[in-house]
This record gives sequence, C-alpha cells and structure tokens, in this order.
Amino acid sequence: MLQRLKNRQRGFTLIELLIVVAIIGIIAAILIPNLIDALQKSKQKRTMADMRNLGTAWTSWLTDQLSAGAAGSASNTFDWDFNSPDLDHSALVSTLRPSTTFFYMQEIPQFDGWRNEYVFGINDDNLLANRVLGIGSGGRDGGANAFGAPSSVVVGPFIATDYDQDIIWSDGYFVRWPGGSGNN
Repeated sequence: MLQRLKNRQRGFTLIELLIVVAIIGIIAAILIPNLIDALQKSKQKRTMADMRNLGTAWTSWLTDQLSAGAAGSASNTFDWDFNSPDLDHSALVSTLRPSTTFFYMQEIPQFDGWRNEYVFGINDDNLLANRVLGIGSGGRDGGANAFGAPSSVVVGPFIATDYDQDIIWSDGYFVRWPGGSGNN
C-alpha cells in the first residue's frame, strides 16, 4: 500500500502542466503589447529630448553669430523650405563643436530613437527670416514625409501612439509633436 502511494506522487499531471502553461500564456499576452508600446514611447521621448537639446545648442550658436535669437512663426501650417538640403550631421558637428575645448553640445546626435537619421535644415540665405533652423525625425517608419519635396504639415500635436508621424522642431518650438488625444 505504501509503495503504491509513493508511485502516484512522482510529478505533475499533464492537466496541471497545461494549466500552468495556459496561465503563463495569458499573462504574456497581456504584458507583451504593453512592453512594446512602452519601448516605442521611450524611443519617441528620447527623440524629442535629443531634438530639443540639439535645437537649443544650435540656437545658441545662431545667437552668438547674429547677437539675436530667431523669431518663431505663428502660422497654422509649416513648410520645410530651408535652402540648404545638403546640411548633414558632419557639417552640424563642425558648426557646434568648433574645437575640443569649446562646444555648444558635447555629443551631437545623428540618429533618432528608431535609428533613423535626423533631417537638418538652415535658411542660410536669410538668418533673420521666420524659419531659420529645423530638425526633423521621420518617426518609426523613417519616412520623413514633410522633408522632401515642398509640402505643408499642420502645426500641432498628433496622436501620441502614432509612432510613424514626423516630429519637427524649428526655431525654439516643436511644430509637430506627440501629444494629441483625438483625431487631427
């Protein structure tokens, strides 16, 4: 009799194992989408922080060059019509890091949170114009829809969970940014 009891309690039954696996699967199904969303949100916030810091350093350089800051625009649309489409990361590094002992920003970010290159623009024909500096990120898809051919984007927030939207900073403020909760 004692031998038969020892043989029956050797391990878990198949039903018990399936229940445990089902519970773990349900918990994973709940947590994984939230984890993915949190990772995308952190990339979006990192991109915005980098753009703000880079824009502040670039505006400081502009202020030193002109002894005055650029004025923001009160328009409802924004056109990416900067005259220097060849401005790239290396040109910006040489501008904001003139020497190893004097710099406006120590590390100049080249990539946004999704590892896509930033788009830079400067109106070097008229540094006193309304739109002088611009930094853009194409979002998760890297499309940068507003930065190629002449196109207008509506100034304002977009739905924060739409990670494919372009994020645009120009002359001290964000032109397009995550933060809207409704339809745009």
